[in-house]
Amino acid sequence: MRYILILFTSILFVPTSVGQWYETQGNAIITNGDDKLARTKAMENALKKALLVAGASVSSVQQVVNGLLTQDEINIRATGSVNSFELINETYHDNQVTVTIRADIFPQEKQCFSADYRKSLLLTKAQLKDREQANIGGIYKIDSSVIKKLANKLTQDGMYLDTKLALKHNSSFSRYKNSMQEENIKQLSMSLSDVSDSQYILFTEIQDLSFANTNNNTWQFWQDNIYDRYFQLNTYIYNGTDGELILAKEYRNSAPWTYNKRAMIDVNSNSFWQSEYGAMIDELLSQVITDIDTNMMCQPTRGKIVQITGNTVKINLGRRHGVQVGDEFSLLHLNNFTSDAGKIYAGYNISNFKVRVTELTRDSATAITPDESIIDSIQIDDLAVRY
Repeated sequence: MRYILILFTSILFVPTSVGQWYETQGNAIITNGDDKLARTKAMENALKKALLVAGASVSSVQQVVNGLLTQDEINIRATGSVNSFELINETYHDNQVTVTIRADIFPQEKQCFSADYRKSLLLTKAQLKDREQANIGGIYKIDSSVIKKLANKLTQDGMYLDTKLALKHNSSFSRYKNSMQEENIKQLSMSLSDVSDSQYILFTEIQDLSFANTNNNTWQFWQDNIYDRYFQLNTYIYNGTDGELILAKEYRNSAPWTYNKRAMIDVNSNSFWQSEYGAMIDELLSQVITDIDTNMMCQPTRGKIVQITGNTVKINLGRRHGVQVGDEFSLLHLNNFTSDAGKIYAGYNISNFKVRVTELTRDSATAITPDESIIDSIQIDDLAVRY
């Protein structure tokens, strides 16, 4: 059994509580036969999961795993405390390495109650800004392939989101954004949230699929020239309750396009995602997930009230979101209003009612007022929130 020495410098308060062991798996694709680099990435992936499950601050996780794993050492900067780190197993199969690690972690106190719950996020089909750039390789379906890949990675690696997909049709987001129709984007976000029963909406735009002007293997005159191909992804997350923008960020990188320029590429195939260009996008999507988790962790998990009877309410949050029997929620009356200029503003009236969960299903929870008081100022589609 192999042991990994952890060297760290604590830059925030380190709790004195007893640490706990967390066993997790991580995986990575082997690119260009570099199994050592893939093993490093797999171990970083596994350690990130262990830290998040232990309750480490998401903003600190990237700092924790940003050191280099070299031979028998991992050098990290930690805001929590990793007491020891053990590599249990590593396997190689189908050009992928999978590792199992066990970490002894002193858990930090949660920064917010919302971190206890998974938020439902609807992922919409990406918008290709310049379809002509997809001509080489015929990669037009990358608009849905990238989002499916992102959804899978969020399910595997994300800690705070429950994902849903809407890939059959393009939304009007980019058209509204280009013409600066912010109110229409709000209405679109709220409408999609209502139809899909999702709390947050993710819109994406693929801004660039172009090629570099110079090739990178001119010395190999007997081969076809290989050019770097760019990839730029812009992401936008909106609150489905009030249509407000939560997160907007741009990601860009490039990698060699190693295919013949006349070849038609299946962007849903394993061979594409194991190519240098596909692996670059996969790595970029991992950064997207880290940023989404960081920003969404403390966003309130807002359950919509779907039924009211006397002192009992039913909300659209259940086991899959992490709700447990005994959890308490505050009830908010949704009070959005429109100004004379036609601009929508979010408004909430916080009621005096609190409810405690008594029954659970996968997708819903039943909660009652502890003092059996009748809920008379809350309506269907109002909110139950645990801050």
